[in-house]
Amino acid sequence: MKNLAVLGATGSIGDSTLSVCRHNPDLYNVQFLYAASNVEKMHSLCIEFKPKYVALSNTKAALALSSLLNESQLDCQIIPEHEVLALLGSDEVDSVMAAIVGAAGLKTTLASIYAGKEIFLANKESLVMSGALLIDAVNQHGATLWPVDSEHNAIFQSMSPTLQNEIGRCDLEANGVSKILLTGSGGPFLDKPLDEFDAISPEMAIKHPNWSMGPKISIDSATMMNKGLEYIEARWLFNTKKDQLQVIIHPQSVIHSMVQYQDGSVISQMGNPDMRIPIAHVMGDNSRIKSGAKPFDFFATDSFTFLEPDYKRYPCLKLAIQTCYEGQNSTTILNAANEIAVQAFLEKKIKFTQISNIVDSVLNQLTYPAASSIEALLEIDKIARSTAFNIIHRGEF
Repeated sequence: MKNLAVLGATGSIGDSTLSVCRHNPDLYNVQFLYAASNVEKMHSLCIEFKPKYVALSNTKAALALSSLLNESQLDCQIIPEHEVLALLGSDEVDSVMAAIVGAAGLKTTLASIYAGKEIFLANKESLVMSGALLIDAVNQHGATLWPVDSEHNAIFQSMSPTLQNEIGRCDLEANGVSKILLTGSGGPFLDKPLDEFDAISPEMAIKHPNWSMGPKISIDSATMMNKGLEYIEARWLFNTKKDQLQVIIHPQSVIHSMVQYQDGSVISQMGNPDMRIPIAHVMGDNSRIKSGAKPFDFFATDSFTFLEPDYKRYPCLKLAIQTCYEGQNSTTILNAANEIAVQAFLEKKIKFTQISNIVDSVLNQLTYPAASSIEALLEIDKIARSTAFNIIHRGEF
């Protein structure tokens, strides 16, 4: 059995990961659970999985959890926030589910990579922010990187074993690939008139038609920034050139992505929109283990449709594609500005349509020499967040 650390244990990916563990109790020992502040849920997980180590990044929440664990007489060791990276780098952990949303997940992902661990990458922002630096670190430290996002996992499954073993270094053309087709549902506002977008509320945007996700990712799906971040992630995972990567709207979310080959063939991965499917694939080491997901019923689906993205409807997607090949700084700034703008929208400080305006403004205001280290990128990330916050505070959007 492998010792598993689940980062973001109380979130939607954490839920799906632990569900796969329930269906495959002989494969993984849940060694470490890490989350932000959900005390009650973490306590329930400790009762069920009895991890050796547990941590909450919120200090008050960690103290409350400690009291509950003592009352329950559970032998789970709460470790302080500053010891999390050391634990991930120790022999206590073999595999890491990296599912902390946003830039907050970068440090833990990198610590796992530096220690040569097996990483199930569900935190797309890590690659969006650090790109080539992260891929170089994977190769340098002998880590194993598995793509967990349903789209990237679908692409991975649709590739030859040769390409699967060359994550970050793929030579697509030499292996007969002409194009990667990255599918997206179009979110909840695919058919909504554009003149009604100013009235979109956070409650409306969170209601994704197909997937069950956290609030930040749900908003990103509504703007299709999520697809833009996935576009950038795919660029690094599969070493694509600009003409080798294309976004296609597929409202049914059944075909999770496709690979088009030079002979005219297209290979896709299909299934119900359930994150346990790609998670089971990577946790099963490219084999087929039980996921708990329902099999797809072809007779219950009327049709599959495919559409070109409308960039007037999805300006965030356009911004992400534009920045993808401009350099690492641009994608770091894009991600940071978007996180601040999305939070402001969730707090009802800005309109839905102003998210892209704020991201665009920050991109136009900030230019830096190419960063050559993670520390430099983190500083750019910090400045981009501050710039976005000031733009919102001054109402300059």
